[in-house]
Amino acid sequence: MIRVLIADDQPLVRRGLALILAPDPAFEVVGEAEDGARAVALAHELRPDVVVMDIRMPVLDGVQATEELARTRPESRVLALSTFDMDEYVVAALRAGAYGFLPKDISPEELIAAVHTVHTGEAAVAPRLLTRLISTYVRSPARPRPAPTAPNGLTPRELEIWQLLASGLDNAEIAGSLEISVSTVKNHITGVFTKLGVRDRAQAVIAAYESGLVAAGHRNG
Repeated sequence: MIRVLIADDQPLVRRGLALILAPDPAFEVVGEAEDGARAVALAHELRPDVVVMDIRMPVLDGVQATEELARTRPESRVLALSTFDMDEYVVAALRAGAYGFLPKDISPEELIAAVHTVHTGEAAVAPRLLTRLISTYVRSPARPRPAPTAPNGLTPRELEIWQLLASGLDNAEIAGSLEISVSTVKNHITGVFTKLGVRDRAQAVIAAYESGLVAAGHRNG
């Protein structure tokens, strides 16, 4: 059973999210928080597996709460929520350690799937939405810095896969583009994450834009 904490400053939103998750035997909604500070406190007290976190809340916003949980209780993985699908706070939350993001107008099925995904440690953000968000709110350097190619850095193939990943392709599309298997792509992506010192796809894409490997507007699809 996946233990879930819901944090949102609107009681109706909290109750609605709980009503979606609670009937499913895979979930246990262990608590609700009205602000980020309360969410952090309850996460330490109740030890949820997933925290569904609104990113705009009083006292302590969702970005700050996510950063605090990533530092002090990383076992409680954060799924960020926002009223808008294009929101600079979303990128800040992903950078702070959120495992995924959903706009609040998602369907119950999408919420359930995202909580399952975050619980497994995977990033719950559609690749092209992620790329569009980050290309909008993360600025590339004026002069692109050379990407890592030192012996302890990325291999040419890893560099190629990092660029395709940052351009919005999912694993199957990367595999098709390079004519390799999806399992090989996954292995290379694991190597990319390790060498970049990032935790997931979202942070790898942010790193690609910040390094200048991919510039704003350079997207596939």
